[in-house]
Amino acid sequence: MRDLFVLAVVFGSVPVILARPWIGVLVWSWIAYMNPHRLAWGIARDFPVAMTVGATTLAALLLTRDRRPPPLTRETVVLALFTLWMVVTTFFALEPEAAGRQLEKVLKIQLFTFVTMMLIFTRERIHWLVWAIVLSIGFYGVKGGIFTLTTGGAHRVLGPYGTFIGGNNEIGLAMIMVLPLMRYLQLQARRIWERNLWWAAMGLTGIAILGTHSRGALVGILAMLAMLAWRTRRKLLFVLVLAALAPAAWDFMPEKWHARMETIERYEEDRSAQGRLNAWGFAFNLALDRPLTGGGFETFRPRWFALYAPNPYKVHDAHSIYFEVLGEHGFVGLALFLLLGIFTWLKAGRIRRLTRRREELLWAHDLASMLQVSLVGYAVAGAFLGLAYFDLYYALVALTVMLGVIVREQSRAPQESAQPAHAAEAVR
Repeated sequence: MRDLFVLAVVFGSVPVILARPWIGVLVWSWIAYMNPHRLAWGIARDFPVAMTVGATTLAALLLTRDRRPPPLTRETVVLALFTLWMVVTTFFALEPEAAGRQLEKVLKIQLFTFVTMMLIFTRERIHWLVWAIVLSIGFYGVKGGIFTLTTGGAHRVLGPYGTFIGGNNEIGLAMIMVLPLMRYLQLQARRIWERNLWWAAMGLTGIAILGTHSRGALVGILAMLAMLAWRTRRKLLFVLVLAALAPAAWDFMPEKWHARMETIERYEEDRSAQGRLNAWGFAFNLALDRPLTGGGFETFRPRWFALYAPNPYKVHDAHSIYFEVLGEHGFVGLALFLLLGIFTWLKAGRIRRLTRRREELLWAHDLASMLQVSLVGYAVAGAFLGLAYFDLYYALVALTVMLGVIVREQSRAPQESAQPAHAAEAVR
């Protein structure tokens, strides 16, 4: 039944996408973030569902007039430069074959990031895209929260096997990034029962994040919740709910969970933490030797650890978005990656300032605030996890850019309508 459902949705969406290409971005997002085909056991599991939807969307994009060129902003320029730089570093990669395969995956993500900005350019479309993202990752949040409660937190919450979010650390980061978007949808809900459902979804997602047993996710959720309490509307209500639920969730988790979290303070005694530090030292030493291009994709491998790592026998994944980019794309790549995050953060902040006292743009103020919170979650939890190319992060960049375009257009409209008729004629 799962296989039939996934394939029915995918093939059923094809004619809809051809008629309305922006729907393809929603279906692509569902496949990219939820990975529903990985929850099936038959033909759908290995069927190229993403390629089917992606190819259909690109074909529809070429045929439709309902599109815009990607906006020329400092965020899109930096994103394009970062993408181009990853292509350059691949030419000089230490592992050329593996780097080429990884580059292909990353280019697909970046392509659809720009496609998103070409097709998602109205309030309604942005709202639907947020829904698609929240439902896709929120499924694992609600499911994982229930699992954690029913098992007493004894087992780890994991994502779908073989995907970006398959591990406990990865799914924890994804849920941290999505929880603020749940809050955005709650703020837009008009009915009490809808808002209460969102309270339940956010509570279960928070429990699921703890249920991942990820120390990086714990640090990330603490930073994210602090930012959320600062940025959200109705701060007092949110803080009261958080103050009531957080201690209960903390006490609910089993002793082995608390013992694992306590190792954060004793990182020098923890083998996993020492492995991370060794990988970070490897990335830094490699970047010092190859400061412009780094080692290229897929360079965190034993033979290169033997040359650059402080401990050549302790091979570890990057376990940090920052050191991952530094090791694979050098100081130039890291600078572009950091600039992208900083510019996106500043863009969301500017949107907040422009919409602060405008009732008709209150939704944009809420979304910009929650995008900032999601970015904080990614920046903090990502410091301990190698997900520099996570497509959800680049979707947040695209949402921020297009939200800025909409706000600018709507801010300009009242000024233009207020001009005298003769002035309008003169402009023409």
